Amino acid sequence: MIRINLLPVRAAQKKEKLRSQLSILFLCLVLVGVGCGALYVQQKLATDDIKEKIADLNQQNKALRNKLGEVADFEKKKKELEQKLGVLNDLKAGKAGPVHLLDELGRALPSKVWLTQFSEGGGRVTLAGYGDNEETVASFMNRLERSPYYRNVELSITEQASVGGVKMQKFTLKCQTEKPSPN
Repeated sequence: MIRINLLPVRAAQKKEKLRSQLSILFLCLVLVGVGCGALYVQQKLATDDIKEKIADLNQQNKALRNKLGEVADFEKKKKELEQKLGVLNDLKAGKAGPVHLLDELGRALPSKVWLTQFSEGGGRVTLAGYGDNEETVASFMNRLERSPYYRNVELSITEQASVGGVKMQKFTLKCQTEKPSPN
């Protein structure tokens, strides 16, 4: 009988099998490494993109905060301007007041009454002067009371006085001023 030694063939087959398994293992390791590298690069790009967006949003936030500060300054200036306009309107309204007071006083003044003093302050007016007689002074008071600019006309002092040798009625009136409502 013939004997064939198959041991070297089996050993060669085992070596070949081991080599192919090592090649497959190495190939799998390379594929896993490439896959992990690709995943890492993808995540790195996504992270960089998100960081850029955050930087842009921070920049926009800073710009909006600056604009918000500008808006607050604008609101403050607007409020100051409205206050100034209110003061100007009050001054305009008050400017016409004395003119109307004196105009109404001139209309209410009878021909036989002479004024020596006119003082106005805090909504109160004090008038002093001379009249021909008591009736003339009373007529002046009635006319003044009918005026839309004078209210609560009160006679403070009345006494007889001599002016240039003529007997006259010296008087002092107090009243309140009122701004009539616009029609």
